Amino acid sequence: MRCLVPVDLEAPKSRLAAVLSPTERQAFARAMLEDVVSTLTAADCQPTVVATARIDDETLPDRTTVAVDDRPLTAAINARLADGEPTLVVMADLPLVKPTDVRRLTESDAGVTIAPGLGGGTNALVVREPAFRVDYHGLSFLDHCRAATQIQANVETIDSRRLATDIDEPADLAEVLIHSTRGAASWLSSAGFDLETTDGRVSVVRE
Repeated sequence: MRCLVPVDLEAPKSRLAAVLSPTERQAFARAMLEDVVSTLTAADCQPTVVATARIDDETLPDRTTVAVDDRPLTAAINARLADGEPTLVVMADLPLVKPTDVRRLTESDAGVTIAPGLGGGTNALVVREPAFRVDYHGLSFLDHCRAATQIQANVETIDSRRLATDIDEPADLAEVLIHSTRGAASWLSSAGFDLETTDGRVSVVRE
Protein backbone atom coordinates (compact mmCIF):
# COMPACT_ATOMS: atom_id res chain seq x y z
CA MET A 1 0.00 0.00 0.00
CA ARG A 2 1.27 3.45 -0.90
CA CYS A 3 1.97 5.68 2.10
CA LEU A 4 1.96 9.49 1.90
CA VAL A 5 3.01 12.00 4.56
CA PRO A 6 2.19 15.56 3.45
CA VAL A 7 4.17 18.32 5.14
CA ASP A 8 4.90 22.03 4.83
CA LEU A 9 8.23 22.91 6.44
CA GLU A 10 8.52 26.38 4.91
CA ALA A 11 6.10 28.19 7.23
CA PRO A 12 4.59 25.50 9.46
CA LYS A 13 2.46 25.65 12.57
CA SER A 14 1.45 29.31 12.56
CA ARG A 15 -0.75 28.76 15.63
CA LEU A 16 2.40 28.06 17.64
CA ALA A 17 3.77 31.52 16.85
CA ALA A 18 3.02 32.70 20.39
CA VAL A 19 5.59 30.29 21.82
CA LEU A 20 7.96 29.46 18.95
CA SER A 21 9.86 31.62 16.46
CA PRO A 22 9.55 30.82 12.73
CA THR A 23 12.88 28.97 12.79
CA GLU A 24 11.84 27.04 15.89
CA ARG A 25 8.52 26.09 14.30
CA GLN A 26 10.40 24.68 11.32
CA ALA A 27 12.69 22.65 13.59
CA PHE A 28 9.82 21.35 15.71
CA ALA A 29 7.77 20.42 12.64
CA ARG A 30 10.79 18.56 11.31
CA ALA A 31 11.14 16.66 14.61
CA MET A 32 7.48 15.62 14.45
CA LEU A 33 7.86 14.55 10.82
CA GLU A 34 10.81 12.33 11.73
CA ASP A 35 8.80 10.71 14.55
CA VAL A 36 5.89 10.00 12.20
CA VAL A 37 8.07 8.61 9.41
CA SER A 38 10.01 6.40 11.83
CA THR A 39 6.73 4.99 13.12
CA LEU A 40 5.52 4.26 9.60
CA THR A 41 8.69 2.40 8.67
CA ALA A 42 8.42 0.41 11.91
CA ALA A 43 4.92 -0.58 10.75
CA ASP A 44 6.43 -1.90 7.50
CA CYS A 45 5.33 1.06 5.39
CA GLN A 46 7.55 2.79 2.85
CA PRO A 47 6.52 6.43 3.27
CA THR A 48 6.75 9.14 0.68
CA VAL A 49 7.01 12.60 2.23
CA VAL A 50 5.02 14.99 0.04
CA ALA A 51 6.74 18.30 0.80
CA THR A 52 5.92 21.76 -0.48
CA ALA A 53 9.64 22.38 -1.10
CA ARG A 54 12.81 20.34 -1.20
CA ILE A 55 13.91 19.12 2.22
CA ASP A 56 17.01 17.43 3.58
CA ASP A 57 16.25 13.71 3.77
CA GLU A 58 19.51 12.54 5.35
CA THR A 59 17.95 12.06 8.80
CA LEU A 60 14.86 10.27 7.49
CA PRO A 61 14.74 6.44 7.53
CA ASP A 62 16.30 4.67 4.55
CA ARG A 63 13.00 3.50 3.07
CA THR A 64 11.64 7.05 2.90
CA THR A 65 11.40 9.07 -0.30
CA VAL A 66 10.64 12.76 -0.72
CA ALA A 67 8.41 14.18 -3.46
CA VAL A 68 8.21 17.94 -3.92
CA ASP A 69 4.70 19.20 -4.65
CA ASP A 70 3.85 22.86 -4.04
CA ARG A 71 0.13 22.46 -4.72
CA PRO A 72 -2.37 22.84 -1.86
CA LEU A 73 -2.80 19.71 0.27
CA THR A 74 -6.10 18.59 -1.24
CA ALA A 75 -4.87 18.90 -4.82
CA ALA A 76 -1.56 17.17 -4.09
CA ILE A 77 -3.21 14.14 -2.51
CA ASN A 78 -6.04 13.86 -5.02
CA ALA A 79 -3.55 13.89 -7.90
CA ARG A 80 -2.05 10.73 -6.43
CA LEU A 81 -5.38 9.08 -5.62
CA ALA A 82 -6.40 9.42 -9.27
CA ASP A 83 -4.52 6.24 -10.23
CA GLY A 84 -6.69 4.11 -7.93
CA GLU A 85 -3.83 2.62 -5.92
CA PRO A 86 -4.75 1.91 -2.26
CA THR A 87 -3.22 4.72 -0.25
CA LEU A 88 -2.50 5.53 3.37
CA VAL A 89 -2.24 9.25 4.20
CA VAL A 90 -0.85 10.27 7.59
CA MET A 91 -0.36 13.88 8.67
CA ALA A 92 3.13 14.90 9.78
CA ASP A 93 2.09 16.43 13.12
CA LEU A 94 1.15 13.22 14.95
CA PRO A 95 4.22 12.55 17.10
CA LEU A 96 2.34 10.24 19.48
CA VAL A 97 1.38 7.70 16.82
CA LYS A 98 2.68 4.14 17.21
CA PRO A 99 3.05 1.22 14.75
CA THR A 100 -0.01 -0.48 16.25
CA ASP A 101 -2.10 2.57 15.33
CA VAL A 102 -0.85 2.43 11.75
CA ARG A 103 -1.64 -1.27 11.49
CA ARG A 104 -5.21 -0.63 12.68
CA LEU A 105 -5.58 1.63 9.66
CA THR A 106 -3.93 -0.59 7.09
CA GLU A 107 -5.65 -3.80 8.26
CA SER A 108 -9.10 -2.35 7.67
CA ASP A 109 -10.72 -3.51 4.44
CA ALA A 110 -13.23 -0.63 4.30
CA GLY A 111 -13.41 1.49 1.19
CA VAL A 112 -12.40 4.50 3.28
CA THR A 113 -10.89 4.24 6.77
CA ILE A 114 -10.59 7.50 8.71
CA ALA A 115 -8.82 8.50 11.92
CA PRO A 116 -10.40 11.83 12.91
CA GLY A 117 -8.63 14.56 14.84
CA LEU A 118 -9.96 15.89 18.13
CA GLY A 119 -11.12 19.07 16.37
CA GLY A 120 -12.93 17.31 13.54
CA GLY A 121 -10.13 17.19 10.99
CA THR A 122 -8.78 14.11 9.25
CA ASN A 123 -5.45 13.06 10.73
CA ALA A 124 -5.03 9.81 8.81
CA LEU A 125 -6.98 7.78 6.31
CA VAL A 126 -6.75 4.76 4.07
CA VAL A 127 -8.39 5.00 0.68
CA ARG A 128 -9.20 1.74 -1.12
CA GLU A 129 -12.18 3.07 -3.11
CA PRO A 130 -10.81 4.40 -6.44
CA ALA A 131 -13.56 7.01 -6.81
CA PHE A 132 -12.91 8.67 -3.45
CA ARG A 133 -11.26 12.09 -3.25
CA VAL A 134 -10.17 14.09 -0.22
CA ASP A 135 -11.12 17.60 0.84
CA TYR A 136 -9.07 18.84 3.78
CA HIS A 137 -10.83 22.17 4.23
CA GLY A 138 -12.83 22.84 7.41
CA LEU A 139 -14.52 19.96 9.21
CA SER A 140 -12.94 17.39 6.94
CA PHE A 141 -13.83 14.28 8.95
CA LEU A 142 -17.56 14.78 8.40
CA ASP A 143 -16.95 15.94 4.83
CA HIS A 144 -15.01 12.76 4.09
CA CYS A 145 -17.74 10.60 5.64
CA ARG A 146 -20.33 12.30 3.44
CA ALA A 147 -18.13 12.00 0.35
CA ALA A 148 -17.70 8.26 0.93
CA THR A 149 -21.45 7.81 1.40
CA GLN A 150 -22.16 9.65 -1.83
CA ILE A 151 -20.08 7.13 -3.80
CA GLN A 152 -21.49 4.21 -1.76
CA ALA A 153 -18.15 3.37 -0.18
CA ASN A 154 -18.23 1.80 3.27
CA VAL A 155 -16.47 3.80 5.98
CA GLU A 156 -14.65 2.67 9.12
CA THR A 157 -13.67 5.17 11.81
CA ILE A 158 -10.58 4.48 13.90
CA ASP A 159 -11.02 5.74 17.46
CA SER A 160 -7.45 6.39 18.65
CA ARG A 161 -6.30 9.15 20.96
CA ARG A 162 -2.77 8.98 19.58
CA LEU A 163 -3.98 9.38 16.01
CA ALA A 164 -6.44 12.06 17.07
CA THR A 165 -3.81 14.22 18.77
CA ASP A 166 -2.35 16.59 16.19
CA ILE A 167 -0.09 19.31 17.52
CA ASP A 168 -1.38 22.73 16.47
CA GLU A 169 -1.87 24.89 19.57
CA PRO A 170 0.47 25.77 22.46
CA ALA A 171 -1.71 23.70 24.81
CA ASP A 172 -1.07 20.64 22.62
CA LEU A 173 2.62 20.69 23.53
CA ALA A 174 1.80 19.22 26.93
CA GLU A 175 0.52 16.07 25.22
CA VAL A 176 3.91 15.55 23.60
CA LEU A 177 5.81 15.93 26.86
CA ILE A 178 3.38 13.69 28.75
CA HIS A 179 3.04 10.85 26.27
CA SER A 180 6.29 10.74 24.28
CA THR A 181 10.03 10.46 24.81
CA ARG A 182 10.92 10.60 21.12
CA GLY A 183 12.33 13.30 18.87
CA ALA A 184 9.57 15.91 19.18
CA ALA A 185 9.50 15.59 22.97
CA SER A 186 13.30 15.79 23.12
CA TRP A 187 13.25 18.90 20.96
CA LEU A 188 10.75 20.60 23.27
CA SER A 189 12.80 19.71 26.34
CA SER A 190 16.00 21.00 24.76
CA ALA A 191 14.18 24.23 23.86
CA GLY A 192 13.35 24.77 27.54
CA PHE A 193 9.76 23.53 27.69
CA ASP A 194 8.55 21.67 30.76
CA LEU A 195 5.26 20.59 32.29
CA GLU A 196 3.52 22.68 34.92
CA THR A 197 0.50 21.74 37.01
CA THR A 198 -1.73 24.58 38.24
CA ASP A 199 -5.12 24.08 39.88
CA GLY A 200 -5.10 20.48 38.73
CA ARG A 201 -4.54 21.37 35.05
CA VAL A 202 -1.38 20.55 33.14
CA SER A 203 0.24 23.09 30.84
CA VAL A 204 3.70 23.87 29.56
CA VAL A 205 6.14 26.56 30.61
CA ARG A 206 9.37 27.63 28.99
CA GLU A 207 12.46 28.46 30.97
